[in-house]
Amino acid sequence: MHVAWAVGAAGLGLLATRADAAEARYRFSIPPKSYADALIDLGMQANVSVVGTSACGAGGPASLSGSYALDDALRRLLAGAPCSYRIVDPRTVRIAPPAPVPEEPIRVPTLVAELMVTATKRPAGLGRIAAGVSAIPGPQLELTGAADIGRTTGQLAGVLTTNLGPGRDKLMIRGLSDGAFTGRARSTVSTYLDDAPINYNAPDPDLRLTDVERVEVVRGPQGALYGSGALTGIYRIVTRKPDLETVGGGVSSQLASTKGGSASRVLEGHVNLPLVRGQAGLRAVAYHDVQGGYLDNTSLRVSNVDRTTRDGGRLALRVQMSDAWQADFAATGQRLRSNDTQYTTPDIGRGRVNQLRETHKNDFAEGAVTLRGELGWASVSSSVAYVQHTYASQYDASEALEDFFANDVADLGLFYESARVSMLVEDLVLRSSGPGPFAWLVGAYAASTLEKTPSSLGVRNEAAGRLETIYRENRRDRVRELALYGEASYRFGDGWTAVAGGRLFETRVRTLADVTAAPPGYSRMFEGERTFQDILPTFSVQREFASGDLVYALYSEGFRPGGFNTGGFLGPIRPSRTTFVPDRLRNYELGAKLRLAERRLAVRSALFYDRWTNIQSDQYRPSGLAYTANVTDAWIVGLEAEVAYEFDFGLSLQANTLLSASEITRPNMDFAAELVGELPGVPEVSGGVLAIYERPLGALTLRLTGEASYVGRSAVSFDAARASRMGDYLRARLAAEVASDRWAAGVFVSNPTNDAGDTFAYGNPFSFRRDGLRQVTPQRPRTIGVRLAGAF
Repeated sequence: MHVAWAVGAAGLGLLATRADAAEARYRFSIPPKSYADALIDLGMQANVSVVGTSACGAGGPASLSGSYALDDALRRLLAGAPCSYRIVDPRTVRIAPPAPVPEEPIRVPTLVAELMVTATKRPAGLGRIAAGVSAIPGPQLELTGAADIGRTTGQLAGVLTTNLGPGRDKLMIRGLSDGAFTGRARSTVSTYLDDAPINYNAPDPDLRLTDVERVEVVRGPQGALYGSGALTGIYRIVTRKPDLETVGGGVSSQLASTKGGSASRVLEGHVNLPLVRGQAGLRAVAYHDVQGGYLDNTSLRVSNVDRTTRDGGRLALRVQMSDAWQADFAATGQRLRSNDTQYTTPDIGRGRVNQLRETHKNDFAEGAVTLRGELGWASVSSSVAYVQHTYASQYDASEALEDFFANDVADLGLFYESARVSMLVEDLVLRSSGPGPFAWLVGAYAASTLEKTPSSLGVRNEAAGRLETIYRENRRDRVRELALYGEASYRFGDGWTAVAGGRLFETRVRTLADVTAAPPGYSRMFEGERTFQDILPTFSVQREFASGDLVYALYSEGFRPGGFNTGGFLGPIRPSRTTFVPDRLRNYELGAKLRLAERRLAVRSALFYDRWTNIQSDQYRPSGLAYTANVTDAWIVGLEAEVAYEFDFGLSLQANTLLSASEITRPNMDFAAELVGELPGVPEVSGGVLAIYERPLGALTLRLTGEASYVGRSAVSFDAARASRMGDYLRARLAAEVASDRWAAGVFVSNPTNDAGDTFAYGNPFSFRRDGLRQVTPQRPRTIGVRLAGAF
């Protein structure tokens, strides 16, 4: 908290005016490219948002080299171009057809804007990528209160999360779910912080989205570019980088009150300092976030047990070594503590009767170095990152003690599990430069991951009155990955482009485990190693029209390596459960991206069909201990769409939806006697709407925001005997804000109807579906808050 106050206080003493920004000079090195691609490079190198690049068409070539002010750079780059530009503010440039762009109030960028994304490893506008890609710009994240991944999902088609609690959730994309639980299976969605992956098989670290440039999502398997961690898609957090020219900063604070719960508060700030003007700059971010609890434990007689505290920050250093070479150094850290889980047992109201607190901690640290440069014939990017992720949870295991003892000698069980994941990653990418019809990308990837996961079960003996450990597993997993990948594209005919790519990889998994179990348990040692090699292809063809509209067809694949099961009080129930094999996802997709109604209407839609074989799923034994199984094959068909319209009187509307259906085709009867008929954890219908209204009030701007999202019904598990239903709930948030160029003040209310819903029908693996007690995770009750922010 003290760090956040220090950053905020520093921000109060800083000043960055528009005049300063207008005179700031930036170093550019843009080889000959089309106007649109050159503008994307300009935006990246000057750290500004360039909106509407497609207005320049595919003409060119355009190039730029040297140190220029932003206005001078735009004028030189677009000399003779069939488009015009206007610097809306120090961080935003709007590109439009040749007619002069009329003055207008500064608006929050929306889906209608031609936002640039880099998640495909080749910078491009959203409307020019042959894939299901979405982006939420930073100002929209701030305006809608989307402070973490879970609160962005309503604004992204087909993106959902589980809701076990902060730092415990997993992401799902396009209805492609391997189940709701988190265990040994690698995550189906790869989460990136800038250029570095930050998850393996761990729950999402739940980083707070403070001072973020944008969030990018690529839906569907991305195995060719990203490997085994991207089975169903990519979720990428792009942070704001240091500005080498201007001094600036900002601070914001928030207070909120939850109906029937305790208060919440947030304090966050950032500061930007040029160290050597035009050559080196530093940016620091810090935050302190307390989410008050709202659930009660009647057994322990404790109210509002589920309080969560999140403290963190980032430090970024950018060095411009020459016009052509740039280095970024970054360090990120976050400490998260939850006092308890957030599920309830409806039979006893808004709470539960656990005999102990089910605490959770999730600590994340990352250091990264990224080097970018131009070789004339190609651009190069090299990113090295070291990630350390430590998390731990404890559960009340009292309900499962009968599976460990034949008599009633114990009255309390405590299960504790933890993980310490260390990951070193290098990704080297070369991209072709030049405006010709042929373009290529090649890359080399290497990663080494070490995961240490000790767990234990302690019981309290009624007679002795003390806690004794009856089960302990010390497990160590080493995963090494090597890959070469590439992609080539060729433009031909009237706007046609064909793309082919692939990834050749080798993954080696080595597992050591030492299991100690008290009688009648089975103590044992385990050692296993497996190597997986394969090729993941991708093919696409797209047609871009003169209007900027695009249609495409895409084939892509995803893959996850297999592994070992080592836990269990009595050992594996069946020899077939000792290992699990790789699974593979094959995706067939047709999509369209249209700009209609004088470019005020944006429509992005995709129809997809997927075949998923040998689906890996994390499951729990009747005792509550986890294992991973290949449960079935399945097919999935779906339609996703994002639509946005920008009215000329200040109103912007966005809507998104996912309609999907799945069917299990080859159930593994060794896993369960009966499986549900569809993939669990995801509904057939989900979607959201967002309305942003902006109106000038003299020197001020009024902003009104309304957001709602719906999640339909789904089952929590593959196992039909444990498939509790959940979902069919609506999330909503309303907000009003008055702002100037340098400050903003607002109020908001989330869950205004105080809807309880059931966001997750699970909470504790040891009491799940025991004694007929259903587990339910309700929405946070109605919460009302105020927010103040200042930029200097």
